[in-house]
Amino acid sequence: MTSDSPEPLHEFLAPGIEADDISALFPLLRGRDMLRAFTALFHGGEGGVLARLLVLRTLGARAEAPEWSLQEIREQLAYLDATKLDTVVARLKEHDLLVWDAATTRYRISPLGRKALTAVAGLLQFDDDDHDGLGYITAQLAAGQAMGRVGAEELGHLLSRMNELKDDFDRAVLSGSEHRIRAAAASLDSVWHWIEKGTRVIQSISEDPGLESTTHRMAQAVGRAQSALLRQTGVFQRALNQIDQHRVHLGDTGLSSSDLVEWLRGRDAADLVSQVDHAHCLPLPPRWVLDGIALDVAEFELVDRERAMAEATVLPPAESAPETAVVETQEEDLSPLLHWRDRLGSLAGVADLPALSELVPGQSYADSAWRLSLLTLLGDRESAALEGPVAEIARLPLQLSIEPTLVELPHHPQVRAISAGALLPAAKDT
Repeated sequence: MTSDSPEPLHEFLAPGIEADDISALFPLLRGRDMLRAFTALFHGGEGGVLARLLVLRTLGARAEAPEWSLQEIREQLAYLDATKLDTVVARLKEHDLLVWDAATTRYRISPLGRKALTAVAGLLQFDDDDHDGLGYITAQLAAGQAMGRVGAEELGHLLSRMNELKDDFDRAVLSGSEHRIRAAAASLDSVWHWIEKGTRVIQSISEDPGLESTTHRMAQAVGRAQSALLRQTGVFQRALNQIDQHRVHLGDTGLSSSDLVEWLRGRDAADLVSQVDHAHCLPLPPRWVLDGIALDVAEFELVDRERAMAEATVLPPAESAPETAVVETQEEDLSPLLHWRDRLGSLAGVADLPALSELVPGQSYADSAWRLSLLTLLGDRESAALEGPVAEIARLPLQLSIEPTLVELPHHPQVRAISAGALLPAAKDT
């Protein structure tokens, strides 16, 4: 805004709201003098702003003789228009950036002007190698930590900038663009020094026992954000590895599609237009036809489409549900189990019981294993409490005795050996 009659603050507030009611305004109202100094420096067009900063920086650069006479100012800044220079000096004096000493008839920079110069110098110092702004914010935080004056606001600025960078990096990875991922990786490399320095500063801040709880929580959040940025290098590398797996190489030239894209990015519009001059005069080679895709399309049009049209899609007529009485059910064949139960029952009370190698083997391995598994239920109380043929086998007055040796069955077609053992009469409960 370039008007000399700025609008008062109360005109920016909603009806019924006073400036004292807004807590966020307290720091700004307290620093009105400093803000007025910056207003005097940066008010108006770019030319006037540069002229004021030039004059103030020139006067502040002479450390050995900080006081200036008006004649010295005119001689030092002789490349400026004399009338404009006098106007600039008068404006700086009017807004307390310059102080006029009537006793010595000399100008010197006021403490307020020194603060403004220091702030501008810090910004200009980080302008060349800190395009992401992280260096300046970290440096301000480190300076505050060294002076023991770290607040949640400074930490909030650092946290916000780190979250913005993390969001930009995530968007680059999600885009799948090699160019954007490499640009994001280069941006991360440029701020890597400041991230490491910020990590040491945050560690020192977190270890301060006198830190406020709000500031301490903000410092912990900054530490987590720094850790996320430090892990981002691995994320970039994995994304680039995936892109490399799908990169197309152009024959035996050693070039890839990425090289072609990078070359096209380096050409301006006129160069790209010149690349297609007279290209329309050349006949199109038949290699632009992809035979695999053409065959798939032809197969769909000539076969699949006709087949889908010929299919009968009419629902069959409704039928009544079958009645339960006429539904045929197949009963389970329990004859092998019943036969085995009867054979074991015939052995109850026999004095000379057969060995397992004589009793168990059946016609196949499955039949033999099934019989032996049922013998393990003899005397089992839980199985005996049930109903059915298996429970009847468990209730037989027999018990199974197995020895840790094997008995060879040389004549059986599927069972080579069986555990040694025999059936014994069940022991009577005492």
